[in-house]
Amino acid sequence: MSLLQWIDLPVRGDHRGSLVAVEAGDTVPFEIRRVYYVFDTQPGVARGFHAHRQLQQVAVCVSGKCRMVVDDGRHREDAWLDSPARGLVIDAMVWHEMHEFSADCVLLVLASAHYDEADYIRNYESFLAAARVNCQ
Repeated sequence: MSLLQWIDLPVRGDHRGSLVAVEAGDTVPFEIRRVYYVFDTQPGVARGFHAHRQLQQVAVCVSGKCRMVVDDGRHREDAWLDSPARGLVIDAMVWHEMHEFSADCVLLVLASAHYDEADYIRNYESFLAAARVNCQ
């Protein structure tokens, strides 16, 4: 089973350019409660390095590219996010890291809940222990 769950975002447009509309419950499999984006990441800097107990997310590079690593405690995969028309679903209890940001990268994230520090697991060993409990 692959951890890489992609959503193809519908591109609309004409001779003037393109547009992508994202709709909760249709394009995205959850109600969107928070939207944020990462940009101006300095060369050689990696981000993420955490999991969420309950939060679901969809990550889309609306400009540039970055490499996303996802890990459920049993499998680890990576993929390039490099299209504004394709989003990567990051489920709850999936460790994720972002690497190799291009200088023009803007990474947009759609989240199923508001920010809650208590939902984060920021230590990989703690994540692995929690993932083992969830698998039982």
